[in-house]
Amino acid sequence: MALRVLIADDNPVIRAGLAALLATTPDIEVAAAASDGREALHLTRLHTPDLILLDVRMPGVDGISALPHLVQLAPVLMLTYSQETEIVREALLLGAGGYLVHGEFTPDQLVAAVRDVRAGRAHFSPTAASAVLAELRASSHPQRNVAQSSECFRSNRLVFGLSSREEEVMDLIASGMSNQQIAATCFISEKTVKNHINRIFAKLQSATRSEAIARWLGTTRPGMAGHG
Repeated sequence: MALRVLIADDNPVIRAGLAALLATTPDIEVAAAASDGREALHLTRLHTPDLILLDVRMPGVDGISALPHLVQLAPVLMLTYSQETEIVREALLLGAGGYLVHGEFTPDQLVAAVRDVRAGRAHFSPTAASAVLAELRASSHPQRNVAQSSECFRSNRLVFGLSSREEEVMDLIASGMSNQQIAATCFISEKTVKNHINRIFAKLQSATRSEAIARWLGTTRPGMAGHG
């Protein structure tokens, strides 16, 4: 069965462009299109899509206001020009499964993001991923200023013995990026990304992404079970 998508954006040109782009993918179809959050909620209830592409800023009911209601009905992938850290943070806290900023993804990457979020895998474009990483670092050390936080992460790199490239890859893992996204961001192959991850996991004494992230952000240390 085709993956059915609802598009919510106040710009008719963007709605039409997204619909045309997704229509070229055999297993994806556009179930409906809405111009604001209120219409998106109505059409979601009417058409029961598998995934919602949601803009942030729309007249009437905006995307952030509609988001907590929409995520109860279907997975939501934010697709917007808004790239402020606070907005990315709020969208994720309200249940968005991913966040793409216009101009930062190719048609193939959009299709991959749609499939990922539908399957429960987070997906971010670079600006959104950086915002997520900044938020993770800030929340990991809420009482420290930026300089102290940066020093802490440099210390982490030395403690775990990561190279500069491995540190960069680990930061991107912590931001929620997939191997494919990391490869595109670092201009390396996915095989090289996997090799880096294998070495990182060994150095962090971690078996999973979540465990590696917890140790990298300082919530656990090697030899300790759980997430602290």
